[in-house]
Amino acid sequence: MDMKNAMLPLPLRLHGGPDRFGAAPYDFSTNGNACAPCPAAQAAVRQADASQYPDASYSTLRQQLADFHGVDVLRVVLAASASEFIFRITALAAQTAQTKGQGGTVWLPPHSYGDYAQAARAHKLVVAAEPDAAQLLWACEPSSPLGLAQAELEKMVSTLLASPSSPSLCGAELAWGGQSRHSFAGTDALCVLDRAYEPLRLGGAPTLSTAQLQSVWQLWTPNKALGLTGVRAAYAIAPVNAEETIVALDQLSASWPVGAHGVALLQAWTRPDVQAWLAESLVTLRDWKARQIHLCESLGWVCLPSDANFFCANPALPEGLSLQDSLARLRTQGIQLRDTASFGLPGHVRMSVQPPQAQAALKMAWTSLTAITN
Repeated sequence: MDMKNAMLPLPLRLHGGPDRFGAAPYDFSTNGNACAPCPAAQAAVRQADASQYPDASYSTLRQQLADFHGVDVLRVVLAASASEFIFRITALAAQTAQTKGQGGTVWLPPHSYGDYAQAARAHKLVVAAEPDAAQLLWACEPSSPLGLAQAELEKMVSTLLASPSSPSLCGAELAWGGQSRHSFAGTDALCVLDRAYEPLRLGGAPTLSTAQLQSVWQLWTPNKALGLTGVRAAYAIAPVNAEETIVALDQLSASWPVGAHGVALLQAWTRPDVQAWLAESLVTLRDWKARQIHLCESLGWVCLPSDANFFCANPALPEGLSLQDSLARLRTQGIQLRDTASFGLPGHVRMSVQPPQAQAALKMAWTSLTAITN
């Protein structure tokens, strides 16, 4: 048999951003900071020395990230990207369950990033109906695609800490984790809070306190906030006392997961001038968001509430066109929106907040599309 012809076609990966037509001039489909790129971070990336390997242990970078978050350096786990970490920690959950002779289980939010589920399928984890039946639990706040607080996140974390043997709070940290934590589904649970959009929060407040955050894995991807999504680099802050899991994740990692440009991005992320630029950009984004919601509502769209630099909307579709047809026609005019069907939210689009020029282009294109079909 011809093995080439026998291969199954690769499944289509559904994401925002550039597609087979390239980058859209007016791209509402990704959630990167529309005020970006951050000039200082971009300069740092451009100046990175790609002729040399990074330090294989990333000693300086990990210490900088630890100081930035006020945690022990041992708790900093680097990743090639958020998606890479998602697949790696999922692999660990599956490996742990197999070692214990159990079937691995994962809990997913009702609407969530597709890589959580894709990683679970790749490692044959069964999706649990309730958090307390899973060994790996995912949360995201502000959530995607809705940009809201993660439903029942505090309850989920409280359940993790419900074991009578869990040590008490000490200062800002919870002295628990690793093998001593409360068990879900008869095994040690891993709870990951994806904080990709926390730096781009425009309203509301985090659900978890500083102390509660010490009980979960915190996944950070600064490239979105800095508007440099083409630079792939991320990191996680491990729970307190999760040394065994940290070592296991390190053993599952390839050498040099972060290249020179990713190192430069993450180092820039910790700088005061970069954080000051980010804070200023949030002021602009709040203004643009209010304008964009007003625009969408003037077109008859129903906009859902959101705390982030993006929101979901239910468009008033032109007569005779489906949502998919409408989005395809917009794409031919240089405008790209994200269909949220893959998030489990059909009939809606996710829109990142964009500058007034992009908003005007959207209004013109949608008005034109509606006029043609009526």
